[in-house]
Amino acid sequence: MQIYLDYSATTPTRPEAIAAMQAALSEQWGNPSSLHVWGQRAAIVVERARVQVARLINAPAESIVFTAGGTEADNLAIMGVVRQYATPQHMIISSVEHSAIAEPVRWLEQLGWQVTRLPVDAQGRVNSLDLRAALQENTVLVSIIYGQSEVGTLQPIQALGTIARAHGAVFHTDAVQVAGRLPLDMQQLPVDLLSLSSHKLYGPQGAGALYVRPGVTLLPLVSGGGQEAKLRSGTQAVPAIAGFGVAAELAVQEMAIETPRLMHLRDYLFEQLADVPGLLPTGVSGAALKTASASRLPHHASFYLPSADGETLNGKTLVRQMNLAGIGISAGSACHSGKLSPSPILQAMGYSDRAAKAGIRLTVGRETTAADIDWTAMVLKQVLARLTPEPSLARI
Repeated sequence: MQIYLDYSATTPTRPEAIAAMQAALSEQWGNPSSLHVWGQRAAIVVERARVQVARLINAPAESIVFTAGGTEADNLAIMGVVRQYATPQHMIISSVEHSAIAEPVRWLEQLGWQVTRLPVDAQGRVNSLDLRAALQENTVLVSIIYGQSEVGTLQPIQALGTIARAHGAVFHTDAVQVAGRLPLDMQQLPVDLLSLSSHKLYGPQGAGALYVRPGVTLLPLVSGGGQEAKLRSGTQAVPAIAGFGVAAELAVQEMAIETPRLMHLRDYLFEQLADVPGLLPTGVSGAALKTASASRLPHHASFYLPSADGETLNGKTLVRQMNLAGIGISAGSACHSGKLSPSPILQAMGYSDRAAKAGIRLTVGRETTAADIDWTAMVLKQVLARLTPEPSLARI
């Protein structure tokens, strides 16, 4: 029996997206920039997908810039803004950003950019008052992640974007984990730049997009033939983009039914693990869990081991043990899965270095059932019972 509970890391490509990719590979394989019929067939595929992705976030099609994934979209947002300035200015990010934001910002800091990292509370949320207080006269960019991939926290993007916009700063959010799971409306959200990733919503890996609000100016990361409104040169990956478009269209159609189902499974997972000794949900006490779920990604559950020693017993140990039982989970962020170091996200939320090595993440998806949750809870309890020493033995 195999159970996949790592949908925040990647999702299986849905058959409809694969069919669209196969058609692009076999029938629409031309260069979209070519003027002949072969090129125009491919161009139609790209523009159809642009419309499909735009509908996912209620945006004009011309505001969608295709990239190779969410990381490139994040980098284009950050670097596309800062490269417009001859001298370093000030920017604001949260202390719980994905590495696709945190790393380029750290590099910019070395070049002289002033960076404010907003603190978060024990739940992982930014206080909008802290953003207001951090704004400076030369603040040109604010980037706050919408849904945190490691602990599932949703940020108050409406309030944060309103504050940034009133100040005149460009506001970016990484919505990679949110898109396809919660409604996104660019006609209502005060967001200038928004990052998306195909493989987080059952499209293929290798495709993503950056929403650029009309009127917002960016400089490209890659120069060349001027594709994607001169913001991302290079021949478009037509098959991947085609699959992305289909996945986005189906996400729009299914969200009203699928999102409540995911929320139910998420809450059921918390319930099934509520009585496990030595396993606690991250960012919230058990009594407040129902209230906190309102500000958590609908598919996301995360926990930590308060008694773990951080070395022999930690999040990665649990991942390996669960994998041996045929169950796929994650230790913190998948992007750091090869390192045994404290999670900077949990550290920012106030966890000790030892506790920050002991986080796990279970994320549900289209193929998850209640029976999967039951089996996973049973196996996880058995694994923890085997790995956790009895109190009497621990004193010997």
